[in-house]
Amino acid sequence: MKQKYTILKDNDNRRLVIQEYAELNKETMSLLCEETYENKVIRLAIKSGKESLISILRTKNLYPPNSYTAKIADAVIDLYGSKGKESVDLFFDDIELLTKEREALEIAEELEDESCDMDELLEDDFEDTYDDKGEIKKIDSSLKIADDDYVDIDDENE
Repeated sequence: MKQKYTILKDNDNRRLVIQEYAELNKETMSLLCEETYENKVIRLAIKSGKESLISILRTKNLYPPNSYTAKIADAVIDLYGSKGKESVDLFFDDIELLTKEREALEIAEELEDESCDMDELLEDDFEDTYDDKGEIKKIDSSLKIADDDYVDIDDENE
């Protein structure tokens, strides 16, 4: 799914507006969500750091993936850092998010090359500690089936 985030710095009303659009139909972007934030809250969050800004930008209705949110936060920081810009459009494609190569994990420690005998792995060397406790005496169950409450399908159709 393709997504678009429009970030508007509304100086007249002293607020920031983020609109989330998604391509629900082929080449048609539909508005999914619009969130507004007070300028002073955004400025304080920017001063506190990017993580603080991200936590302010994420709401119950607007909660994009981490990589998207980081780019949105960078765009907000750029908007509040420049005087001429008033809006930014960010485009994302979920396919890129899903197919992005993951970082290779480092091996914490090398495994020793232990050669095992296959017959040794297949041996039954478990302990016989199971105690035969006999039959179950009483079963407490709320499900009771009466022998005479069955339905014969052939009898109903006649």
